Amino acid sequence: MNSKQRVNSVLKGLSPDRTPIGFFAIDSDIAEKVLGRPTYWRAKARCQIAFWQGRRDEVVQSWIADAKELYKKLDIIDILPFWNHMAGPCPPKGYSPEPPRQIERDTWEGAAGHIYKFSPSTNDITLIRDPAALTKKYTIEDVLREYNAFEPDESIFEAFDILGSYFSDSKFILGPYHSAPGWLLLGGMERGFMEIAVSPDMVRDYYRILMEKSIEIDRLFVRKFQDGVLLGTDFASNKGSMISPSCYMEMFAGPYRNKIKNLKKLGQFVIQHACGNNSDLLDTFKYLDIDCYQSIQKSAGMDIFALSDMPQYDFSLWGGVQVETLINGEPSDVRREVAKFMNRFNGQTGVILGTSHSIAVGTKYDNFMALLDEYCKWV
Repeated sequence: MNSKQRVNSVLKGLSPDRTPIGFFAIDSDIAEKVLGRPTYWRAKARCQIAFWQGRRDEVVQSWIADAKELYKKLDIIDILPFWNHMAGPCPPKGYSPEPPRQIERDTWEGAAGHIYKFSPSTNDITLIRDPAALTKKYTIEDVLREYNAFEPDESIFEAFDILGSYFSDSKFILGPYHSAPGWLLLGGMERGFMEIAVSPDMVRDYYRILMEKSIEIDRLFVRKFQDGVLLGTDFASNKGSMISPSCYMEMFAGPYRNKIKNLKKLGQFVIQHACGNNSDLLDTFKYLDIDCYQSIQKSAGMDIFALSDMPQYDFSLWGGVQVETLINGEPSDVRREVAKFMNRFNGQTGVILGTSHSIAVGTKYDNFMALLDEYCKWV
């Protein structure tokens, strides 16, 4: 089997020749060590600054060249994620925004008073203050605009189309879709949950309309060379779900399930990335009819070994190595987690070896190499 056949077998409930391996993302610090040079690959802050400065083409060319070399060097990896701050989405050709003003070494201010700050723990620039977040009266037009629920400019797929074509003969490719969320939090998390409580009808209607539009335009996002999509809404903290299952089913599950159903009609396997303790939401995941659950965090109380013993859940499981071990542990600790996983699951259906999130910022290079080396001993 090649990588594409191997992952397809697992997601279809068939036995592979070996357990496949893949990662939600390989962040830039590890990518740079593998490549031996700086890169824009998953370098979210560097990419954002370059986009602000009108250097969009420079970023795209780095994505293309560096991803080809990175994944040729890491050829054992079966699943290649070419979306979500990796090979897209990028701004359209000719993108020339009015950049925010830098007010401190790691802080920027936009024209409308938005404050953006660099986070070294995630290597990202995030919005930390929106003056209107708690007071703005949202219309459905605002929601559609916020999630860019419009026909896309073809040039945003430039990097993906080249990389997808380059690797698609043998690798399992995760690619674009219209990135509507698994729920709607108007104005961010704090206000969003308040609106669910005090204005449930409005939130429900806005979400339904957003998802109807998202479903309508998904056919313009899904590309020729991709095999699946990786949906990325975190519904839970480490302590448990941030919304009750009954509330989620009432407010959001129907439209989100329709979205997943439509992506499957477009020929895609649907993988749900969901950090945190999702134990209360497993029945919801089953209802949504996802093909695979990724980001299984032992530190949040989720156990891939226990989940595999629950036959009522027929979606595949992707995980096994804890991000905390990659960052804080030693190579021997990483090898132990890989060996435990492979000893239990190698060659079985329904499981993919990966991490509890990604190859995240702060991962020790020797630990990442130990993960791959230990895996190779089993295959």
